Amino acid sequence: MTNTLIVYIAFVFLMSIVTFVVYGFDKRQSGNGGQRVPERTLHILTLLGGWPGALLAQRYFRHKSKKTMFLIVFWIVFALHVVVVGAAAYVVFG
Repeated sequence: MTNTLIVYIAFVFLMSIVTFVVYGFDKRQSGNGGQRVPERTLHILTLLGGWPGALLAQRYFRHKSKKTMFLIVFWIVFALHVVVVGAAAYVVFG
């Protein structure tokens, strides 16, 4: 169980770094008029465990923090991540 938890935490940490960087890139692109990262990609990164990085990036970059629909979907995706991880933990550990 301990190894699985360590792997999960390491994966979430890695995905959070990736997600934070992608949010920062998207913020820069929005300011420069460049090609943006699709919101769907940001939500997929959140679902894959990047939610802590997404939360930090939303606050640090002040990016996507006022888009109500984006935030609603973000929190639904976060909840889905929690449900999937909880279900997997239940199946694996009983």
